[in-house]
Amino acid sequence: MLEVKGLSKRLPTGKTILNDISFRVDKGEFVALLGASGAGKSMTMRAIAGLTSVTAGEVVFSGESGKCYTTITASGKTSGKDLRRARRNIGVIFQGSNLVKRLPVLDNVMIGRLGRIHPLRSWLYGFTDQEASEAMAALERVGMAGFASRRTGSLSGGEVQRVAIARAIFQRPLLYLADEPVSSLDPKNAEAIMQLMQPLAREHPILGAFHQPGMVMHYCTRVIALHKGSIIYNGAPNLSAKQLDEIYCGQADRPEATQELTAAAES
Repeated sequence: MLEVKGLSKRLPTGKTILNDISFRVDKGEFVALLGASGAGKSMTMRAIAGLTSVTAGEVVFSGESGKCYTTITASGKTSGKDLRRARRNIGVIFQGSNLVKRLPVLDNVMIGRLGRIHPLRSWLYGFTDQEASEAMAALERVGMAGFASRRTGSLSGGEVQRVAIARAIFQRPLLYLADEPVSSLDPKNAEAIMQLMQPLAREHPILGAFHQPGMVMHYCTRVIALHKGSIIYNGAPNLSAKQLDEIYCGQADRPEATQELTAAAES
């Protein structure tokens, strides 16, 4: 379970970036953040991951054991140790994947668990055979086991994103954050990645930032829409063309956007 409580972020100039953002994401949910560029999606994701400071609010998440992890508070009281412990339990799937291109696919997957092992072991001994077996199982799950020994830099965009998902799975997180995971992919590969992510949410909740309302309506369980740093919608993913127009600030008035948003609402 993820709980975001009253997140606000204001710049020294007085400009508000986030304005009292509050929501929950429970087990079994695949929740999408939607909004025009600059609406606050990425800043919200960064705050949840503890990568930026906030003016007010906090972020807490927990697993089935009930143990809570705090990634950020406005008071700044979250210690470095507590923040590292929290991040070990967050599987992040980036837009650009952030994989090491010169390393084999299997090594990139195992890097996902570096935060759970002692630095001395990672320097001197590396990973165990059991951990390598688990990494292979994660690759098998995303259809990439046959690429384990391939250099990651030789993969296509869709293949790279599959490896990034395998790395997140291998991390054994309590929560997945997906920051525009399909924005750089063609429609076919984007669809494949969404199909891989959907069942993951049944195990641990997923919060993702997206620019594809049609895919969100098909694969996600809920939509949270942002506009100028505030939540303007939190509900079912089957949005109407009018709602999409409001979310995207009139972008549907442009001919090229009208067709996409209308098709998404009617699909």
